[in-house]
Amino acid sequence: MFRDLYVVDAEGGEPAALTKGDAWYEAPSWSPDGSAIACRFGKGDFDFPRHGQIAVLDPETGEPRLLTTALDRNCAPYPEVREPVWDGNSLLFVLEDSGNRALYRVPADGSAPPEPVVDGELSIVAFDCVEGQIVHAASLPTVPAELYAGEALLTEVSAPFTSGRELSEPERFTAVSADGSEVEAWLMRPLGFDPSRRYPLLLNIHGGPFSQYGNTFFDEFQVYAEAGYVVVYSNPRGSSGYSEEWGRAIRGPVEDGPGWGTVDYEDVMAVVDEALQRFDFCDPERLGVLGGSYGGYMTSWIVGHNDRFRAACSERAVNNFVLEGGSSDISHATKSFVGAHWFEAPEAYLKLSPSTYAANITTPLLILHSEDDLRCPIGNAEDLFGILRILRREVELVRFPVESHELTRAGSPIHREMRFETILEFFGRHLSPGEVREPERSAVG
Repeated sequence: MFRDLYVVDAEGGEPAALTKGDAWYEAPSWSPDGSAIACRFGKGDFDFPRHGQIAVLDPETGEPRLLTTALDRNCAPYPEVREPVWDGNSLLFVLEDSGNRALYRVPADGSAPPEPVVDGELSIVAFDCVEGQIVHAASLPTVPAELYAGEALLTEVSAPFTSGRELSEPERFTAVSADGSEVEAWLMRPLGFDPSRRYPLLLNIHGGPFSQYGNTFFDEFQVYAEAGYVVVYSNPRGSSGYSEEWGRAIRGPVEDGPGWGTVDYEDVMAVVDEALQRFDFCDPERLGVLGGSYGGYMTSWIVGHNDRFRAACSERAVNNFVLEGGSSDISHATKSFVGAHWFEAPEAYLKLSPSTYAANITTPLLILHSEDDLRCPIGNAEDLFGILRILRREVELVRFPVESHELTRAGSPIHREMRFETILEFFGRHLSPGEVREPERSAVG
């Protein structure tokens, strides 16, 4: 659970370890004069999640100077943007903040705190700096990534797609969870929105869990909005983009916290309650829930703990934590969250597993999984599907051959299209998005 940096002579030779096997060092970047190395830094060991930091190393001793601890924000977003970039004696980097990705600058000597260069309701997905000139690529909820120099738009490559096409704008709102914690959330109205109608709602839960939803173009949300659904999404506890305490709130239950399916479950259910109360066009009788990876875990967990949803889609999920601990390509992460390996605390792993609560599932469930998924091996899908079939519950399993955990992002086009068609057909069958239902109005005397 450590990662080191090595140096090797440009002419060849034996690589020498620069760092001491005591932390997680990655994405190195030499200063222009060769006097320092910038990189991303993490504490490492079985102590995930922690905020990634920007550090500068002495190339002789490997000693790090951390520059971003005062921010209490994750400076190592996923997906990765790039290594820290030198701009004179300063470093440029991207951090996550409340659903946004902002570009920041910090002096390499730590003489001043980090400050934003480009921020706002957007997501920086790439950037570079040459001789003081900064160019960045940013995505907005209704605009795929374009290039900018400051506020000047340099490209319009997405114009053929966006021009003349209706796209849904997110509306930010806040929900209050069971213990009083405030949870940031967004809602997107269906395209062709008619205020006199009541629409089915799809609760979307992100993967990770240490990641975030927010202000970026996301094809899935636009597809669901076009299909006639209200789209709701949020950043419950366990998400990145907020304080480190928020991201670590679902560690356990062996050490440090209550574990998955606890306060995060309360958070997403509070988001649904708030959306139904705040937006009268959301139909409480036509609720759906879906998510992938950790979002798939939460979907399986939710339907095992309540029957509020009329239909659910659990994708590439962790359904059996014991299986995950023994066969995943990141089984170390389960120890980081749970506080012990699967063979050390099997009872805790079973307590966290949605499959343990399968007998409680009465919601029609669609399970999607890729056969070559090494992150959440397909046994997770087979385990929950097999139990539900034995119990004669309404469950469907769709397997995608020759695909990995990255199906939705890097899968073959035909399988990505088939996946959308499968999800839309399933929810269309159970939630009837074309059905016209009028909102209930309060009588005014």
